[in-house]
Order: sequence, then C-alpha cells, then structure tokens
Amino acid sequence: MSRSINRLTAREVATLKTTGRHADGGGLYLRITASGSRSWVFMTTKDGKRNEIGLGSARAVSLAMARRLSTEMREAVATGKNPRAVIEKLAPPEPPSAPTFGTFAEEYIKSVESGWRNPVHRHQWRQTLRDHASCLTDIPIDQVDTDDVLAALQPIWLTRAETAKRVRGRIERILDAAKVRGHRSRDAVNPATWRGHLALLLPQQSKLARGHHAALPWGDAPAFMTSLRKRDAGAAQCLEFLILTAARSGEALGATWSEIDLDKAIWTIPPSRMKAGAEHCVPLPRSALSLLIDIRPKKLAPAQLVFAVKGTARSNMAMAMLLRRMDFGHVTVHGFRSTFRDWAGDATNFPRELVEQAIAHTIHNKAERAYRRGTAIERRRALMQSWDDYLFGKQMSEAKASEMTGGRI
Repeated sequence: MSRSINRLTAREVATLKTTGRHADGGGLYLRITASGSRSWVFMTTKDGKRNEIGLGSARAVSLAMARRLSTEMREAVATGKNPRAVIEKLAPPEPPSAPTFGTFAEEYIKSVESGWRNPVHRHQWRQTLRDHASCLTDIPIDQVDTDDVLAALQPIWLTRAETAKRVRGRIERILDAAKVRGHRSRDAVNPATWRGHLALLLPQQSKLARGHHAALPWGDAPAFMTSLRKRDAGAAQCLEFLILTAARSGEALGATWSEIDLDKAIWTIPPSRMKAGAEHCVPLPRSALSLLIDIRPKKLAPAQLVFAVKGTARSNMAMAMLLRRMDFGHVTVHGFRSTFRDWAGDATNFPRELVEQAIAHTIHNKAERAYRRGTAIERRRALMQSWDDYLFGKQMSEAKASEMTGGRI
C-alpha cells in the first residue's frame, strides 16, 4: 500500500531533477524550477481556493524539518488557525534599522553637550553640521561612506579651510560614536578619518588658509564701520560690538547681561567661556557702551544672551553671511582681532604687552606675565577708546592718551 505521507527520501530530495512539484504527502511538496533550484512548499485549500506557503530552500531546510513544519501547519488548518503563523514565528526578527546621520548626530550632541562649557560651542556644532553636512542628514548612518563625506567637505575645503577641518572632525566623532553604539561595523574604517584616508583624497590646504584668518587692513576699518552701522540687524550689532572689543566670536555670541556692568563700563568674561580658561575683563569704549544701552531689553534676565535670536544663541554664520552681503566675503570675523592688533602696533605707541592683554592672548614670556598680573584696566581702557575713536573718525591726542595710560606711551 502506498504511503500517503513521507513519500520522498533524502536521496530523492538531493537527486531529483524533474521540474515541477514532487509530493511528500500531507500537503508538503518539493518544488524544482527549470533552473534547478529546490524549495519546500505547503499546499492548503480554503474556501475552494488553493494557497501555497513557502517553507524555504531545500538547502537550508532539511526533509525532516520540512515535515515537522507541515505537520504543524496541518494541525493549524484543522483547528481553524492560520498556517502561515507557523513560519512567521520561526522567522528571525527584522534587525532594527540604523538611524539617519542627522538623527544620530543630534542624539550624540545631546549626550555630550553638558560637558561643553561654552553654549555657543553647542550651537556651532549643530550649525556647522546643518550648513555643511546637510548632504549626510538623511543617509542611514551605517551607509555613510567616503564619497558622502567628500561631498560635504570638498565645496569648502579650500575656500573655508578652518571650518572644513572642524566639520571633518565632527563627522568623524559622530561616526566613531555610531560604531560604539553598534550602528556601524566595528571593523570598518571611519570614512572621515584624516591620516591615511582623506589626506590622500583632498588637496593640501595652503599654510595661509590653515594658520591665519583673513583680516581687513586697519586702514580700511573706519570706512567699513561706517558701512556696518547702516545695517539695522542683530548680526551687524554683534559684529560691531565684537570689533570694538577685539573679542573672539564665541565670546561675543555667548555674552550675557550678567557679565556686563554698564555703570563701570566693564565686560567680565568668566573663565568657563575663555579659550585660556582665565577670567578676562574688557573695558568697554563709549561706542560699545552706547550700543549695549540701545539694545538692552526693558525686562532683563541676568542669564539672557546679549545678542540672542528669539532666546537662543546667534549663529557665527550670521556674521559671516553679513560680511558676504557687504562684499567683504574675503574677510573673516575672527580676522578683526588681527585688524585691531595691526592698528595698535602700526599706528599707536601702546605697549605690546598691553595690546596682547587686550586680546586675551596667553603670554609665555615671564616678564610680560608679571606685567599682566595686574588687570591694567584703565591702561587698556585708553587703548580701547583710542581704537573706538579711530574707527569712528575721532582722534585722541597723544598727550591725552599718555595721561590716561599713566605715561606709558
């Protein structure tokens, strides 16, 4: 008597070549295609309609396993259950999809930003990625490759060298963090790595581009300030304040009203916001003081940013874009510190150590460090007011400057 089930043998499963379905019984079939591939299918009928359920390749699913699955499916059909559930419960769960670069970048920044002492730094991380790595935003982070990173860096690599270096480093850190979190292969090379990787693909940046910020010649500064004052925008006010105080962009952008003493005309920047980690006092010249009085809100919160945009830190790019609109795109915001220093060295007799103190430079010479132990506020006040007067067409007499600096010029 022929068997109704278990008709096939393991040898037949391995050697049969005839195209079509070969019954094992009980609804289980070995299907062989014209190309020679073998797979298991379970056939059942519901409401007069035949349904075919694939059980997998005969290479991956043995004859014994196929029979066990078909037995469970027959039991499911007999009890009114869905036979497909037998296969679905055996299927491995879909691996979670990797987040996009943009999503993971924001998660990473949130996880580490509490350790960044400068709130402007937090804003600039997001801003540089938004402005210069937007081509990566929607790419799953496990799929970001070297070509994607190059697409972000090449447009700014030579024209905005310092920014490009920061963007590359930030992309590298985000991709490294994604590897630690298991979103990227631990064995894969980080496509934003510089040494031995991008260094071989990107052109060498000039020493000038790497080491210096393009500065406005000090002789052109008064005309520039006249043009700047015609701009009625928050970015223009922030840039004017930055130039008048010779401050770094992060120092000006992060300034809060609690740091400003309008009565004493002093701006005290805490160590946590200074590059050298030491408190820096800036004597405010008259024009800077007047600007602050003009923009001071009626209801003042001490921690409120002076140059905020709707309560958040203004982007450094706002001042850079302003320079471009003024046809000064060849000049950098940071370069105005050099403009101030060149003016002080070329056009005045103020001591070099006083000028270096005004721009909060770290001094390595012991004699100069000893000089700087005193804040020399009034001496620097004369220097900054002289700079203010120069920028806006006023001239301080040498005798007056000498009197205000205690005879040091």
